[in-house]
Amino acid sequence: MEQQQKVRCAVMRGGTSKGAFFHLKDLPEDLVVRDRVLLSVFGSPDARQIDGLGGADPLTSKVAVVSLNDDANVDVNYTFGQVNIDKPFVDYRANCGNISAAVGPFAIDEGLVEVVEPVTKVRILNTNTGKMIEAEVPVSGGKAEVEGDFYIPGVPNPGARIRLGFVDPVGSVTGKLLPTGQTRNMIDVPGHGMIEVSIVDAGNPCVFVRASDLGLIGDELPSEIEETPGVLDKLESARAIAAVMIGLIDSPSKAAEISPSVPKIAIVGPAMSYQTDSGSALDSKEIDLVARIMSMQRVHKAYALTGAIALILAAGLPGTIVSEVVEMEGGVVNQLSLGHPDGAMRLEIVGDEVRGGDRGIVKVIAERTARRIMDGFVYVPQSIWMKG
Repeated sequence: MEQQQKVRCAVMRGGTSKGAFFHLKDLPEDLVVRDRVLLSVFGSPDARQIDGLGGADPLTSKVAVVSLNDDANVDVNYTFGQVNIDKPFVDYRANCGNISAAVGPFAIDEGLVEVVEPVTKVRILNTNTGKMIEAEVPVSGGKAEVEGDFYIPGVPNPGARIRLGFVDPVGSVTGKLLPTGQTRNMIDVPGHGMIEVSIVDAGNPCVFVRASDLGLIGDELPSEIEETPGVLDKLESARAIAAVMIGLIDSPSKAAEISPSVPKIAIVGPAMSYQTDSGSALDSKEIDLVARIMSMQRVHKAYALTGAIALILAAGLPGTIVSEVVEMEGGVVNQLSLGHPDGAMRLEIVGDEVRGGDRGIVKVIAERTARRIMDGFVYVPQSIWMKG
């Protein structure tokens, strides 16, 4: 009997994240067994992920499962999983915008869609949220283009520009733009006191907090935030309470175990000049605000794309903490540049009609790069595949 079973796998970078990509048909049908296989692939649970493909960082412990869709208006289904590093858990509650950037190139290179040069549009149904993503992928020689001159902060090398359209992203998990029905809420954080937040659900549910309410300026880098006493504990406690408020869990004590990736929680402040994590200077004139976001209880080294979708919607919603720090003429935000630890991320809204406080969004546009790093087979011990 073979001691290990192999499964086809591609490792791809999408935006500022990296993940293992699988065809649905190559994974076990039993969901419990499937999760055991995926945990083994990444080497979880283990803080170093030494016995798998994971890089011991939330940004590199991600999985995408792709399959064909029979609907004439959809090309492929895509399920995202955040593989916990030190716990035996794969979180499917939300999508990852950066990993989404690699789904189109994967579908093209795997022959799942008809290729049209020079740009192929791939219509992607994200099964986590039930939302559509339209990826416009540059193509050359029948394959997704890799090389180009488009840079995104947080990725050292340029690549081909992929245009992502997140269609009708409002209410991705809760079904509402404002899950609590209010633009601001007060949260009583045990041991830390009251803190004011705005909870917005678009792309992913996200809790926004003022940097000043945490004793921060807003331009701090991830290491500085993580080393500031009490900040991470306060953020996670607030996130856990917010998770209860929007109906994801019934007790804050369950947040880290049951819903570690949603809601996201982000720190925002007014635009300012600062030095990025890579050492370059970012001028306040290039951005509309500064923002930092958490990823699996750690500070994201750049910024989660789905969190940015929530941020641009919150920026245009009067009364939110985000709109407070963004000064836009006329109060309508159709474009936004956020300053994150490694540079600036720009987003655009196509369709901005306001209806009773809810924006009639057509789509939120972001531009990313992606590339296939390797493919082949990943080996998983035979015992992992057994039911029971």
